[in-house]
Amino acid sequence: MPQALTIDDIWKLFEETNRLFKESDTRAEARRIESEARFQRDLEETKRSLRESRAEIERMHQETERMHQETERQFRETDKKIKETSTQIGRLGGRWGEFVEGLVAPACETMFMERGIPVHKVHPRTKATLPGNRRMEIDLLVINDIAIVAVEVKSNLKSEDVERHVERLGAFKEFYPEYAHKRLMGAVAGIVVEQGVADYAMKRGLFVIVQSGNNVHLINEPAFVPRIW
Repeated sequence: MPQALTIDDIWKLFEETNRLFKESDTRAEARRIESEARFQRDLEETKRSLRESRAEIERMHQETERMHQETERQFRETDKKIKETSTQIGRLGGRWGEFVEGLVAPACETMFMERGIPVHKVHPRTKATLPGNRRMEIDLLVINDIAIVAVEVKSNLKSEDVERHVERLGAFKEFYPEYAHKRLMGAVAGIVVEQGVADYAMKRGLFVIVQSGNNVHLINEPAFVPRIW
């Protein structure tokens, strides 16, 4: 038969149960403390991350603002340079006539005389107008009794300038009928003239004048035969 429980046995069971409850409470408290500690750590980490994020956002904002200010500065500098360049171009435009009249025009007499074309007059910047608002301007007209050379002068001569001058020569006598009885020839001049452009101009029958230091000269071969319009 089962042994009957005594008062001591019951008391011991009660004490053991009480001990187990205390241990359970202790473990629960430890878990609570650990949970609170973990929560606090997570909270601090979240706060730190938020502070860092705010700091990064502020840094990015400041960097964006700096870049914006730098861009504005560059725009202002570019605008200043554009205005300065425009001013310089305007000044150059004012001096372009000096280049044509002071360098190219005086050399024409010698250059064309050497090619068997006497020069009696050199007229800079002649203009003519026809009905219908048709206009023509020639930088230099080199004239003698029987012939005339119409010279187009460019800072940087392009093939398009050559083509336009050829077209201009085709209509020249309509604009300048007083020279209709003369043999018309054409020439192009430039401070910068690439070899390909020079070759193209000569193929179209034009004299080519280039700058060399403080002088200008014809680069056509002595045997060159100009086109007559």
